[in-house]
Amino acid sequence: MARPEPDLAERRSGALSAQAFCFVDRRFDFDRGQLDLIYRLDQLELTERLLLPGAPYLQRPERADAIEAALDLVHWIAGVSYWKAACPDELIFRDRPPDAWQAEGLTQIYRQGLAEFAFENQLDPGNFPAFPGDPRAAPAAPNFDLAHRSLVPMGGGKDSLVAWERLRDRGESPDSVQIGSAPLIRKIGGQLPGEHWVIQRAIAPGLAEINRAGALNGHVPVTAINSAILTLLALVLDYDRVAFANERSASQASRIDDRGREINHQYSKSFAFEVLLADWIGRYVHPSLRVFSLLRRDRELAICREFSELDRWHGLFSSCNRNFHLDGPRVERWCGQCPKCVFVYLCLAPFMQPAELARIFGQDLLARPDLVGEFAELLALDGFKPFECVGEAEEARAAVLALAGQSDWKDHVVVRELNERLAGIEVPSLETLCRPGGPHRIPEELLGAP
Repeated sequence: MARPEPDLAERRSGALSAQAFCFVDRRFDFDRGQLDLIYRLDQLELTERLLLPGAPYLQRPERADAIEAALDLVHWIAGVSYWKAACPDELIFRDRPPDAWQAEGLTQIYRQGLAEFAFENQLDPGNFPAFPGDPRAAPAAPNFDLAHRSLVPMGGGKDSLVAWERLRDRGESPDSVQIGSAPLIRKIGGQLPGEHWVIQRAIAPGLAEINRAGALNGHVPVTAINSAILTLLALVLDYDRVAFANERSASQASRIDDRGREINHQYSKSFAFEVLLADWIGRYVHPSLRVFSLLRRDRELAICREFSELDRWHGLFSSCNRNFHLDGPRVERWCGQCPKCVFVYLCLAPFMQPAELARIFGQDLLARPDLVGEFAELLALDGFKPFECVGEAEEARAAVLALAGQSDWKDHVVVRELNERLAGIEVPSLETLCRPGGPHRIPEELLGAP
């Protein structure tokens, strides 16, 4: 059933109220690597702090404008976490306002990146204010030499490990980076050759306080924030590539609202956002700095097939988001019931034996009758898939049909039940869904076989 979407003013009644949101300042200490992002919600000042690794940094004059542009990008995109607390109509820039092109991009990022947040809070993202743009164009991106090397953001899951292994297979020697101090990602980083960088990020303490006081809360486009942060890091640590592991499936909407608009939980992992970010970086930061996804042509099934052969990581990785909160993990690797856990289990299963998967997850999830409902949600038989970082419904359906034809899996209770529900539904084959395709921005030398 479609939810009602009252206008912003009506929805705000009883919630935290604010008239204006101000992008106050961003202060970067080259000696300490400390970045303070300062905002004001009416009179409440909120300061987020990041500590970048590898400081002190050289202050190279030819990079000054690029770093300023990257600092703007971080400041403006990270502000989404604080603006959403009250969704005020007025947006103010105390210094360095965006130009018209940047303002249009920020409007899109906030509206698309907060579409799920808006849906859950019964808001209309079309009513979110458009960013004001300075009629004067911001300075064009300067050009200078960057070292030809790659940085791989590590999330602790299968995707980033597949991306890292692909780069190694193609003769690269990538370094890795994580945002936040998740112990599991640190452990993985410690087993990778090369440098593993850790960025500390502390959300403004006042945000939790206003959340308790009735601030609006919900999903924010975290990958957009991380992409901006890593753009800055690439400049100060001297990398010309940031190779994310966002798959083709991330571009598919989680659902369509009653006005026909897409709501994509993974908007900031989508190809649409990747293109917007690439255009922004090329215009204002550096013409040759590439921030892209190495897995963009692949669906989750293809990535799972590839990961099934990387057994050195099977006992360490986790895709359960309950491991990766900024204030620490909630579980020991796998909770065994969230959409991420059941989706990864389902899509690995066609390429692995039951005993192998049970060793990874600590249990056989497809043998649990109490999880039939959780697995069924992935099939989106009602037209909606979960608001989570999971792949396409067709992938989940193809995995079920493939398992129903495998002697080791066909008698599992979840497989039997879901196979019955798919009767009469046309589903592409596993092999079809594992073929690479679709638009991408992968450098030519990184395509194809090593």
